[in-house]
Amino acid sequence: MRYSFFSLALNALSGHRRWRPAWRDAAPRPDYDVVIIGGGGHGLATAHYLAKNHGITNVAVIEKGWIGSGNAGRNTTIIRSNYMLPGNFAFYELSMKLWEGLEQDLGYNAMVSQRGVLNLFHSDAQRDAYIRRGNAMMLEGIDAELLSLDDVRREMPYLAFDDARFPIKGGLMQRRGGTARHDAVVWGYARAASERGVDIVQNCAVTGFLRDASGAVTGVETSRGPIRAKKVAMAVAGNSSRVAEMAGLRLPIESHVLQAFVSEAIKPMIDNVVTFGAGHFYISQSDKGGLVFGGDIDGYNSYAQRGNLPTVEDVCEGGMALMPGIGRVRMLRSWGGIMDMTMDGSPIIDKAPVEGLYINAGWCYGGFKATPASGHAFAHLIATDRPEPTASAYRLDRFRRGHAIDEKGQGAQANLH
Repeated sequence: MRYSFFSLALNALSGHRRWRPAWRDAAPRPDYDVVIIGGGGHGLATAHYLAKNHGITNVAVIEKGWIGSGNAGRNTTIIRSNYMLPGNFAFYELSMKLWEGLEQDLGYNAMVSQRGVLNLFHSDAQRDAYIRRGNAMMLEGIDAELLSLDDVRREMPYLAFDDARFPIKGGLMQRRGGTARHDAVVWGYARAASERGVDIVQNCAVTGFLRDASGAVTGVETSRGPIRAKKVAMAVAGNSSRVAEMAGLRLPIESHVLQAFVSEAIKPMIDNVVTFGAGHFYISQSDKGGLVFGGDIDGYNSYAQRGNLPTVEDVCEGGMALMPGIGRVRMLRSWGGIMDMTMDGSPIIDKAPVEGLYINAGWCYGGFKATPASGHAFAHLIATDRPEPTASAYRLDRFRRGHAIDEKGQGAQANLH
């Protein structure tokens, strides 16, 4: 069913009891052209663009739980393209442009809100670094705006401008950045892919890979039986190392928990996404009124979807240093996503050394904002066996070649901060 004013009015007359499911909950078939492991945003986006851009519709997306039950539903919903290094410029700007047309493309309200992302600076050296970043962005045609102290004070009077330790001196704003509703993004891609013939198979865990005599991957073993495929693609976020190990691969990835938090609902307060320049803390306000915020990863390796108390304390300390007023707000809930952290903090989109297997992994902190471009680039790679031009720097062998994309110098280890 297509969504429109007419369909809304028609269903309102029936008490909204006649809406059909947004996508087909399919049973797995014995074989496909492509099997995508992982029913999060990246896997579903890949399926959508395979069907839309390349005409490949004999595709299954298999998910061990329900779609969006992993990192796609466990993030702070921020979208942006304020990157500085050549390997990232074009890719994240492509993602931003896809975000801007996403709802029209999918025919679904993903609640994309370009409310602006502001990175605060607290010292002259940090200001100079942000000026450099902003200039680099503008040279690539990406919007950037340097705000003075007075500009920030006028737009966000609730911040702690006179903090003796971390005085706010200004910020770098990307007005086109903002947020999107993470669940709606998953549902929208699932609906669009299903409409084009893709099978979405939930509660279907991968337990191994099918291999031929040469060792090439020819399908997957699952909890619902074997499924053969000409090509198998991994988009499993924090479980990348575990799934790759089933194929005999050891990836340059560590898995860490990244916690996120939401407060009770309060009246509208924060118009933008704001990041603290003197610590790892970022915050926005949801349409429901809750303050959504997060910070650093937990420092140890883990596959748990929950973190530890010291990191909670560290995140809350950063928030209190930035805007003490939130100390009066009660925290409603918290959750954790499993981040697959590469050594340089940048992702991997590449063919695996094992024939027939394709890898989309290593998204670290940045997986959600990359969802559209990741799916677009991964679909191109699967369909053509060639890297999509904007993602050509994300080859797996860059670590061997010494071509790391060290955007923040912030990888899986604390000494890289």
